Amino acid sequence: MGSLSVSTHRGLLHWQGLLVAVSLFNFWCQPTTAQLAIVSTSIAEGEAALLPLRNTPPEVLAFVWYKGEGTSKNSIIAFLFTFSTYDIKGVAYSGRERITADGSLLIDNVTMNDAGMYTVVVYITDEIKEIGFGRLNVYEPDLVVSLVASNTTVTENKDTVILTCNTNALYIHWLFYGMKLQLNERMKLSTDHRTLTIDPVKREDAGIYWCDVSNPIKSTTSRTVELHVKFE
Repeated sequence: MGSLSVSTHRGLLHWQGLLVAVSLFNFWCQPTTAQLAIVSTSIAEGEAALLPLRNTPPEVLAFVWYKGEGTSKNSIIAFLFTFSTYDIKGVAYSGRERITADGSLLIDNVTMNDAGMYTVVVYITDEIKEIGFGRLNVYEPDLVVSLVASNTTVTENKDTVILTCNTNALYIHWLFYGMKLQLNERMKLSTDHRTLTIDPVKREDAGIYWCDVSNPIKSTTSRTVELHVKFE
């Protein structure tokens, strides 16, 4: 294990020593009563994302941030010595990241490519360190939704209806007259919940349908579709 060398007469820590240390880091860390962690964050594409830390040790020598789950040298975004006013960039630095004074990672103008796991290593001394993990979830800034029906006027016990909720949202909920749709043996949802099939249609299926869609940061509702059922 490499160690960090400190120049007492200059007050500077040789960052080359840190690069050697982090490249040899093998996920072992000192036991603590409160586990260091990155607070997972959800945000819209194009905004600035802050990944704060939880249970940061009281005395910290340096913060090292990585893209992904692991401590590969090629995954280093940046590292910051607490006595310094600027961070040093790594291989995975995109030009939009900055480590704040409290060790959080700030990413400007977030893109979909920024989504995923992140790793932070906190050096308490050059030999004692802790590791934490967290996730950044990035979603499209605008939710799009449309509800279409294969047919809106059908005949009981003869026809099949397919309702499709087209959306870029993560979650889809179907409603019937404003209440959660109760599925029966004639109704089938696709695995992604985007398609509702009613086969065969019965008179009690007549009415107003719509879908509510959402992701962790936004929600919206489709227009309604009214189903008419003819019977003898």
